[in-house]
Amino acid sequence: MTAPSTSWPYPRWIAHRGAGKLAPENTMSAFRLGAAHGWRMFECDAKLSQDGVLFLLHDATLERTTNGRGKGSDLSMGEIAQLDAGSWHSRAYAGEALPTLEALARWCLANHYCLNVEIKPTPGQEAETGRAVAELMNRIWPLDAVQPFFTSFKPAALQAAKEAAPHIPRGLLVDKLAADDADFRIAQDLGCVAMVFNHALWTPERVAQVHGLGMRCISYTVNDEWAVQRLLDLGTDGIISDRVDLFSAAA
Repeated sequence: MTAPSTSWPYPRWIAHRGAGKLAPENTMSAFRLGAAHGWRMFECDAKLSQDGVLFLLHDATLERTTNGRGKGSDLSMGEIAQLDAGSWHSRAYAGEALPTLEALARWCLANHYCLNVEIKPTPGQEAETGRAVAELMNRIWPLDAVQPFFTSFKPAALQAAKEAAPHIPRGLLVDKLAADDADFRIAQDLGCVAMVFNHALWTPERVAQVHGLGMRCISYTVNDEWAVQRLLDLGTDGIISDRVDLFSAAA
């Protein structure tokens, strides 16, 4: 098997949306809880508000994880900051706010944590969101620190991020492989350092293929011990998990 040529400064374990399902996703309470369990790298979802501020939200719409309605991109950051993003999870988190990406990034920098920013654009805002994420990190993230890791299912978002911040590593997210190895070619064209697959997609042949292209093999969202062991046996490089309470990030 060919070893990947890319430098890899990140931990193997990445906490999904802060602390998985133990706290309301993409909130500062979730990231703090993940850190309390010993995790040192965190994945988040970033999109643009109506007034151009990057904030954390997975879905295009607000209903599942806040008391708001409609698209988050239709609201200003001031309006987004007033939403309750915790009550849906449990009473303990009632009133929890959706943070800006900048707030999370500065918290990670202050605590020397690594950050995986999934560029999660509202449909139609792929390039705009990718560019904004890259420009933000250009502004606030020191060059001598371990850089954030950008990922997206949207090649246009990664391309815009590459153009604005070519030094920040990128990874292509893949849930279902396209025919004729198209995803592998896209990742290469984008200069990706990793391919981030739905964990069920990894096989010995695909791990060898990605490593042979000089990229790393990352998996989402892995919550079972048998699945983790399979991925370790395959020689994959990173695991995104909700189960910050089950797996030791020191492993």
